[in-house]
Amino acid sequence: MILNVLLLCLGLALLCSGSEWMVRGAARLALSASIRPIIVGLTVVAFATSAPELLVSLIAAVRGSVGVSLGNILGSNVANIGLVLGASALVRPLKVDKKLLRREMPFMVGASGLFWLICLDGRIGRLDGLILLAGLAFFLVLSIVKAKEKKGTSETIPVGKGKNILWDIFLVLIGMAGLVWGAHFIVNSAIFIARQFGFSEVFIGLSIVAVGTSLPELATSVVAGAKGEHDISIGNVVGSNVFNICMVIGTVGLFNPMSLDIGGMQFEFSAMFLISVILFICCRTGFIISRLEGLFFVLCYFLFVGLSYLLA
Repeated sequence: MILNVLLLCLGLALLCSGSEWMVRGAARLALSASIRPIIVGLTVVAFATSAPELLVSLIAAVRGSVGVSLGNILGSNVANIGLVLGASALVRPLKVDKKLLRREMPFMVGASGLFWLICLDGRIGRLDGLILLAGLAFFLVLSIVKAKEKKGTSETIPVGKGKNILWDIFLVLIGMAGLVWGAHFIVNSAIFIARQFGFSEVFIGLSIVAVGTSLPELATSVVAGAKGEHDISIGNVVGSNVFNICMVIGTVGLFNPMSLDIGGMQFEFSAMFLISVILFICCRTGFIISRLEGLFFVLCYFLFVGLSYLLA
C-alpha cells in the first residue's frame, strides 16, 4: 500500500513537471518557427495542459478501467471550474472578456452537454470520437480565425538560436517521457488503492486523479489571476475543458471504444454540465467573477467530491 501511495505521488509529480517542460519547450519551438503567440496559446499550450488527462484516460481505457478514464475527465472539468477558477477568483476577482462569453464559453457548455448526450447509450464508439474531434477542429479554426481578425498580421516573432532549439527539443522529449511514466504510475496505483479501500474506480478518477491532472491548469490560472491576466486565467480553464472533452474523449473513443455504466454516473455528468452553466450565468452578471462567487465554486467542488463518495 505504501509503495502504491508513493508511486501515485511520483506519478502526479511527473505529470506536473512533464507538462510544464513540454509547454515551455513546445511553445518556444513554435515561436522559433514564426508561429504567432496567440495561435501557440490556442494550440500548443492548450494541448500540452490537457496532455495529462489524455494519457491517463487513454491508458486507463486500454486497461479496461473505464471508471478511472471517465472519472478523470468529469472530475477534471469540475475541478477546473470549481477549484481552479474558484481559487483564482479568491486570490483576485476575475474580469470576463465579453468575446469569451460569446464564443468560447458557450462552446464549452455545448461540449459538456454533447459529452453527456453521447454517453447516454452506454457506449463511446468511433463515431462519437470522430464527432468530438471534429468539434475540436471547428473550435480551433474558429478561435484562430477570430484571433487573426483581432490581432492582424503585423506581429513579429524572434527566431530562436540553434542551441536553444536543441534545448527546447530536449525539454519536449523529457516532458513527454514524464507524462507517459506519470500516467502509467497514476493509473496502476489509483486502481490498486481503489480496490484496497473499496472505493469505486470512478471516485478515484474524479478525485485524486482528476486533481492531479488539473494541477497544471491550477498553477497557470492562479498565477495569471494574481498578475491581473484575467483572459489567461479564465481562457485556460475554458480551453482545457473543451480539450478534455473533445480531444481526450474523442481520442479514447476513436482508438479504444468502450462501454460504460451511465446509470451509476448520472450525478457526475449532471454536475459537470450544471457547474458549466452556472459559470456562464455568473460571468454574464457584471462580467466579473467575484471573491464570493469564487468561494461558491470552491465549495461546489468539495460538495461534488463528497456527494460522489456517498453515491459511489
